[in-house]
Amino acid sequence: MDDPTAIRNCQAGDKEAFRHLVERYQSQAIGHAIAILGHREDALDALQDAFLDAFHALGQFDVERRFYPWFYVILRNCCFKLASGRKKQELGSSEEIEILAPTPSLKPEETMLLERTMLELKAEDRELITLKHLDGLSYEELAQRMEIPLGTVMSRLYHARARLRDKLARQSFTGFSRS
Repeated sequence: MDDPTAIRNCQAGDKEAFRHLVERYQSQAIGHAIAILGHREDALDALQDAFLDAFHALGQFDVERRFYPWFYVILRNCCFKLASGRKKQELGSSEEIEILAPTPSLKPEETMLLERTMLELKAEDRELITLKHLDGLSYEELAQRMEIPLGTVMSRLYHARARLRDKLARQSFTGFSRS
């Protein structure tokens, strides 16, 4: 079943059709939620809230649009709502959270250092870097997804990269390029 069919079926009252959307997007969404929140349990809570909110709002969804960018806005709002309602929690062990997929050009210890450093960034910085460099979104896609102007995306991403580079440089990390 494709997304438009699942959405039309949901809009017609078939609650089971929503399962297609959950199964298709949950692993991508959990990765984004972890990137924003930095904590797996919080990310799972936000993801559950986001899917519930999306299900309730699906009646107004335009099936001509793509589902995930619309859902991402809901997920993002749930993540920031959850983050603002909770005190910053202690970071878990490096095995608890995996933001980055294994990269052949980095040693395992460099990957762990990069992940820990990413978790030290503000949620907004982590989100931008993840969407741009791990998901490969263009500046235009970032602007749409985050609902901010293109110039703002470029500026925020520039500063987020600089903060990450500075943190990594202080730890003598050599695996990060300036691109």
